[in-house]
Order: sequence, then structure tokens, then C-alpha cells
Amino acid sequence: MKKIEAIIRPEKFQELRDKLSEIGIGGLTVTEAAGTGKQKGQTGVFRGTTFQIQLLPKIKLELVIPTDQLDEIVELIITTCSTGNVGDGKIFVYPVEDSIRIRTGERGDEAVL
Repeated sequence: MKKIEAIIRPEKFQELRDKLSEIGIGGLTVTEAAGTGKQKGQTGVFRGTTFQIQLLPKIKLELVIPTDQLDEIVELIITTCSTGNVGDGKIFVYPVEDSIRIRTGERGDEAVL
């Protein structure tokens, strides 16, 4: 099993969610996040005063999947969330030792699906 963490633009979330659902991925965790990378924030103007916004809004998705679906899901995230601009986000992949469904006690891939 693998855990995918993806940091994406908020405006891309619903499209990605729909595409994941189409391929049978129903379980995921979503967190509102804020951060900065190469974007270095942005400049805002309020009532004529310029100010720096250091942290930009992002969405963090976390999903645990069977290893055989990894390449398909990573490619789906890339094609759906890429705008070609700085700030599109990052994907992190981690190994998962085990998964246990609390309600039933199922373990491994059965607890993920």
C-alpha cells in the first residue's frame, strides 16, 4: 500500500475529486492548508496600500491506495491539477505498512478499498 499526499490549488479540487470518483477512489482526507514555495506569496492592494501575502491557500489531499494503482492516480493528479504555472503543487508518496478499518477489523488492502 502507498499513501499519497498532494498539495493542490483549491480551484482544482472539485475536478480532481470527480475524476478520482470515476475510477473508484472514494476514500480520501482533505485539509485546507496555506503555504508558499517558489511562488513566494503575492502582492495585494487594499485601499491603496500594498501588502505582501506570504501564505497562499492550498488543499492537501491524503489517500491510501493499493500499490498497483499508484502510477494511475499520480498521473491523474498531475494531468488534472497542472496549469503549467508556478504554484501547481506537489505530490508525496509514502509506503504504508498496514491499514486497519476500525469498524470491522479488516486489514491491508481490504481496509483501504
